[in-house]
Amino acid sequence: MADELVVESQIAPPALSCPKCEGMLPMTLGEVSCLLCEAKVRIDHPLTRRKWKEEKLSCPACSKVLVAGVDQRPAQLKCGTCEAYFTLEAQTPRVEIACPGCERNLRMKRRPGARNIACPACETEFVVRF
Repeated sequence: MADELVVESQIAPPALSCPKCEGMLPMTLGEVSCLLCEAKVRIDHPLTRRKWKEEKLSCPACSKVLVAGVDQRPAQLKCGTCEAYFTLEAQTPRVEIACPGCERNLRMKRRPGARNIACPACETEFVVRF
């Protein structure tokens, strides 16, 4: 079985906070649930949908430049040149967090909810909430 081909989108929807608990909502469009308080929120952002549809990307198999042509992420796409199938995933923005023990900047993907972190430099354990 061949490895699945995956490309990360360069366009992310705006970061939004839950109206109930102020926690970060999942970075997607449509109906989402807050991972901290489970509140249901409907998110639509026409500008992001338009940019997703017009997004240009390289085929991971042949490097041909393609236009996504779809307004959702993830999306299953097929290259018209080499006929390779691949997944266009939503972008997960990265942020830097300072370790409370040694103040080293740790780079991680910003995902909603709480995460337990152990600093690789000083082994301090702490919780990050988005």
